[in-house]
Amino acid sequence: MKSLKTVLLSTAVLAGFGLFLGGKDAFADEQYTVQSGDTLSTIATNFYGYSSDDTINAIVEANEIADKNLIFVGEALIIPTDGTATYTESANTTAAASVQQPSEPAASQSSNTQSAAASTQSSSSYSSSASGSEASAKEWIANKESGGSYTATNGQYYGRYQLTNSYLNGDYSATNQEKVADEYVASRYGSWSAAKAFWEANGWY
Repeated sequence: MKSLKTVLLSTAVLAGFGLFLGGKDAFADEQYTVQSGDTLSTIATNFYGYSSDDTINAIVEANEIADKNLIFVGEALIIPTDGTATYTESANTTAAASVQQPSEPAASQSSNTQSAAASTQSSSSYSSSASGSEASAKEWIANKESGGSYTATNGQYYGRYQLTNSYLNGDYSATNQEKVADEYVASRYGSWSAAKAFWEANGWY
């Protein structure tokens, strides 16, 4: 029959082994905050040294991401690792431009945009009624806001006209961006020319 001392010692050893395993699991993942210009592919490359379906899917599954082509600046992600992976910033990653606020001029948008494909929920076509000087003013604002990119991101602002996610209502297709931008400008300024004049005076619209 084992002595009480032997039983206690065995229990302590098993508990220590359990803590060791638990500790290993606890330090197996890294946390990363999405920056402007990031995609799951660049994040995987920065942590694992390469990007593949396996590395990207590991991040998708760990964070229960519904659309792997759509992540947002400021979003906190769990990066599954074995505890040895370290983040290395890629050469083409740029700092996020300052977020536009009504009380201050909008910063120039970063040309390095999210390379994810825009959502294509909208199946209907849309043709803007802007023409002539209105079309020119609209294009001017698009270039000022995003460099004309439908996938440019800047904090809560997204796309060619840097509309908030609440305006786009989850549909990031080029068609919906054009439609929502026309509706926004018509209701707020009455015309793209007036919106351009406001932008020139304030640095945002």
